[in-house]
Amino acid sequence: MNNDKFDIVKHPKHYCDGKTIEPITVIQDWKLDFCLGSALKYIARAGKKDDIIQDLAKAKQYIEFEIEYLQEKMNEN
Repeated sequence: MNNDKFDIVKHPKHYCDGKTIEPITVIQDWKLDFCLGSALKYIARAGKKDDIIQDLAKAKQYIEFEIEYLQEKMNEN
């Protein structure tokens, strides 16, 4: 994706720069829920918008949210 395709709302540089596929495309195609989609987007942008450690910590947190949700769901049955 070249620089004239960047748009701060629709195609922000921190998700598009150097990529041929944007995270939103993968999230929608794979039908990921909020937590897994968020983890993917933080991994994809790691170090491009915020500190890489912060982005990876956010991705980890969303994976932990998903695990907790699934464990609670399993315990209900």
